[in-house]
Amino acid sequence: MHTQAITPELTRWIVDQAAAGRPAEAILQPLLEAGWEQDTAADAVATALERVVAEHARENGLPLPVPVPVPLGFNGCSELEVDGRRVQVLGNLQVPRLVVFGGLLSAGECDALVESARSRLKPSATFNAETGEDELHASRTSQGIHLPSGGDALLARVERRIATLLDWPLENGETLQVLHYGPAAEYRPHYDWFDPDAPGADAALSRGGQRVASLVMYLNTPARGGSTSFPDVGFEVPAVKGNAVFFSYDRPHAMTRTLHAGSPVLEGEKWVATKWLRERPFR
Repeated sequence: MHTQAITPELTRWIVDQAAAGRPAEAILQPLLEAGWEQDTAADAVATALERVVAEHARENGLPLPVPVPVPLGFNGCSELEVDGRRVQVLGNLQVPRLVVFGGLLSAGECDALVESARSRLKPSATFNAETGEDELHASRTSQGIHLPSGGDALLARVERRIATLLDWPLENGETLQVLHYGPAAEYRPHYDWFDPDAPGADAALSRGGQRVASLVMYLNTPARGGSTSFPDVGFEVPAVKGNAVFFSYDRPHAMTRTLHAGSPVLEGEKWVATKWLRERPFR
């Protein structure tokens, strides 16, 4: 293993390269040419960036970053084997930290999740940060149901697959939520993390700490519309049956650029299953 230290000069160079928008492989290449091993070089780049991000947060009164799920690095495998299933990597974005997965769920698993929820749907609520209560809101016009963790063999298998794929403890996940969006239904732009300064924050944070990542799995393909959009970066993920979008947020702040929306269903209907991940075991 290469023992060269991460000097202040190297740190500045790495940060300058990242700020200029250079891809990860371009930053790593000079280190590899200088004799660094691949894993050591990748760790050096990650450590340098994390150090600068933490210093910037302290200097500017921003929340400090926390560990988040990291399902894969950059320029890695385009296909992953998880729980005996081949899952494709269709997109891998750095800011926001976002990965699009293909074929995470089989068609049969999608159909079974829909049927398990269909007869139990209720209007979807949103968390009111002022009161600490879940309430109905005009910004969210879907119907949904929370399915108990490990409630049956299908749920247990899907949740185990998610924990393995995202390399995050199974117990740190909230219960799986299945949602149905009919014609024109949507979820307007919002963040999934909880504002720690809001009056009602303690009610949410006491159940397992802050949310650190989201996984949206598409259980059908709408005839038109229903994408997951990220307005801050002009990016959208089409709703395709069996596919999923993962995104993480290492602090409760808009700088994560994880503002997102469930775009209106323009024709047909949309079914999704959502999994939110916490810092600690969820209660």
